[in-house]
Amino acid sequence: MSEIKTEITKANIDELLKEVAKEYRKRVGKNMPAEIILVGGASVLVNYGFRYATTDIDALIQAASGMKDAINAVGDLHGLDAGWLNTDFVNTDSYTAKLVQYSKYYRTFSNVLTVRTIAAEYLVAMKLRSGRPYKHDMSDVVGILKEHEEAGSAITEERVRRAVADLYGSWENLPEQSREFYEAIKSREKRKELYAEVEDSEQDAKTLLLG
Repeated sequence: MSEIKTEITKANIDELLKEVAKEYRKRVGKNMPAEIILVGGASVLVNYGFRYATTDIDALIQAASGMKDAINAVGDLHGLDAGWLNTDFVNTDSYTAKLVQYSKYYRTFSNVLTVRTIAAEYLVAMKLRSGRPYKHDMSDVVGILKEHEEAGSAITEERVRRAVADLYGSWENLPEQSREFYEAIKSREKRKELYAEVEDSEQDAKTLLLG
């Protein structure tokens, strides 16, 4: 086992997934395809440029039983924490089976592992549903909106509300603080400054929680 801790970053996440695919294929062969849908921070990481790293990879996994061993083998090789790629997300409020329907193709590794991610406004909806003040949920919302605006493909309020309804039934099913947050920031300009402001607030909340 490596003594060097490997951080999961935008630069290495594809390589880690590729290694998982190779290990999985080694164990079960090429005729047992698998699918991983990246959600949360990992989905942000592969789709946007404002997040550098994530502590773990939350995912929905459909695969043969050899997948768990493949994930553990790659984790051991790189000194990653146990559960570095996990499905614990299914026990959270932001999980819904409908996420599969609104995922999008990302890449295929070793002709056996298909990786999908969550599309734009649906990722915003998930982050609003989670709404944890001590995590990256709200800064991720700002970052996603910011990058789409800069690319000339702004995510409108109508699209966000429709995504929330598609996944969770109605806007009212979001936490009140998330609804208030979105209302407060939806028309704010200077998204870069807003992102830094929200990120600082999340860090303060995390420090207070751990203190």
